[in-house]
Amino acid sequence: MADILKISDATALALHTMVYLAQGPADQATTAEIAEAFKVSKHHLAKVHQRLSKSGLVRSHRGPSGGVALGKPPEKITLLEVYEVMEGPMQCHPCLFGDETCRRGNCILGTFLPGLATQMRDYFENTTLATLAKQSLEKNGK
Repeated sequence: MADILKISDATALALHTMVYLAQGPADQATTAEIAEAFKVSKHHLAKVHQRLSKSGLVRSHRGPSGGVALGKPPEKITLLEVYEVMEGPMQCHPCLFGDETCRRGNCILGTFLPGLATQMRDYFENTTLATLAKQSLEKNGK
C-alpha cells in the first residue's frame, strides 16, 4: 500500500537545516554547528548539504570561515522544492493502492484520502522557509 507522504531522515534534516538557515542570525552556519543544534551525525548532515548544494538551494563555502548559506532568499524557497531535491517528485496518491483513482470507483474512505493528499501538496507548495522561520521564532519567543 502506498504511503501518503514519505519523509526520510535525510529529508527531515534538509527541511530542518533550511529553516535553521532562514532563521539567521548569521548569513551562514557550519555543518558542525547545525549537527550540534539538532543532535545528529555531522557526516550524515554533510551528505544532505552536498545534495542541497548541488541543487542550488544552499551555497557551500570551504575553509576556516566556511559553512553553508541559503542559495536564494527564504521567501523564494518552498518546502516542496526542498522535499523534491531530496525525495524526487512528490507523489501524494489519494489511494492506498497508489492509484490516481480508486480501483473500485468508490473509495471505502470516501473523500478523506484525496482531501488529505491535496492539503499536503498545497501546504508544501505554498509554505516558504521564511514563513516557517518566522513561526518558529515567534513560538520560541524571539
